[in-house]
Amino acid sequence: MGDNQGNSVNELIRDELYKNMDIEYGKFAASLNPGCGNIIGVRIPVLRKMAKEIASVNWKEYLDNAVDDTFEEIMLQGLVLGYAKGKIDDILVYTEEFIPKIDNWSVCDTFCNTFKIARRYPDEVWEFLMKYMSKQEEFPLRVVTIMMMNHFLEDAYIDKVLYAYNTMKNDGYYFKMGIAWGLATAYVKYPDKVMAFMKDNTLDDFTFNKAIQKMQESFRISAGDKKTLKSMKR
Repeated sequence: MGDNQGNSVNELIRDELYKNMDIEYGKFAASLNPGCGNIIGVRIPVLRKMAKEIASVNWKEYLDNAVDDTFEEIMLQGLVLGYAKGKIDDILVYTEEFIPKIDNWSVCDTFCNTFKIARRYPDEVWEFLMKYMSKQEEFPLRVVTIMMMNHFLEDAYIDKVLYAYNTMKNDGYYFKMGIAWGLATAYVKYPDKVMAFMKDNTLDDFTFNKAIQKMQESFRISAGDKKTLKSMKR
């Protein structure tokens, strides 16, 4: 796709986004994503519909020319990656280019949730995620935590997930909350393993206590377990 064609596609996409602008929703989205500018105010179902249409035509050409001018345009790229069909190696190349664009929890979590190809190619995606384990940036690390929570809470990976949650370190609030949420979700499926983890880990006190708070809020954890966990708060 040449530059002119790429620009025209981006103009069509921008027009479609503004046609679906919801000012009140935009204010709400901005309140949930402090510091995140250029929010048009387009609801996620609309973005998903657009992303599916783009992914069904030529997702590579779209991503090669996509612009990052608004929150929605970046969100759209993540959704297109989630719906993309093709070789896993190709999809991961584009994913590596996309991840540095993530600077808020909303784009991160929506992208991770939609990236269901991870379940078809778990070994390849896991190996890809391992490249980010030593990164220092908050949101690439949150991508790892949320990807693991969404797609790797399985028998073959749970021990590796808990090891990763214990090993990654970052002072960012959204990274720490990702770990806490991941542990609370893992507890529902693997209570014994996660309870053992909670008794012996290197988590900072904030993350540890937030994990317990998330577990207290869960409707799928027994009252007895919640009482034990509450007594462990630091």
